[in-house]
Amino acid sequence: MGVVTKRSSMTFFSDPASHYSHRVRIVLAEKGVTVDVVNVDPDNPPAELADLNPYNALPTLVDRDLVLYEPNIMMEYLDERFPHPPLLPVYPVARANSRLMIHRIQKDWCGLVDQILAQPNAKASDVARKELRESLLATAPLFGEMPFFLSEEFTIVDCCIAPILWRLPSLGIELNEKQAKPLQKYMESIFSREGFKASLSDLEEDIRS
Repeated sequence: MGVVTKRSSMTFFSDPASHYSHRVRIVLAEKGVTVDVVNVDPDNPPAELADLNPYNALPTLVDRDLVLYEPNIMMEYLDERFPHPPLLPVYPVARANSRLMIHRIQKDWCGLVDQILAQPNAKASDVARKELRESLLATAPLFGEMPFFLSEEFTIVDCCIAPILWRLPSLGIELNEKQAKPLQKYMESIFSREGFKASLSDLEEDIRS
């Protein structure tokens, strides 16, 4: 293992195309955290990353002597490290429900997104695209029940959902049905947030340009 340079400020090694990196960037932006975002090509990572992260993977968050390399842990750490505005509920039951919802997003949607992005023209990706689209349509009414996803306040759950929804055009998914209106309204609201706009990498901005 090489010598790791000590840092005086927070550094976030980010894949500018990854929805996992994006979710952490949203938290950073919503919190107004001063951070050095280092955009990394995942196929050509800097040598420093292997010194910091035993998996040589993205994203990686460095806060002085602390190194984190799992995005959901990063988000919770940032929420505790910078408590305002809070992005997780205070009460244990509500907090557990938020964590469970993040787990469901991971199980139900993230795997499908990863499959489509890895092999966009494969037959298996067509199946994944159809499954993701149908799942989003089935969930669409939930997006109309509260200002944010099952919450009166913007939370970490929204930080996990928004990067997926932002990438729908690049995934080849359109949601024009009447039943998708609550979801479309939700997207308009989330995408207009200053924190969300500030979180976008140049590559992500190009997705919808």
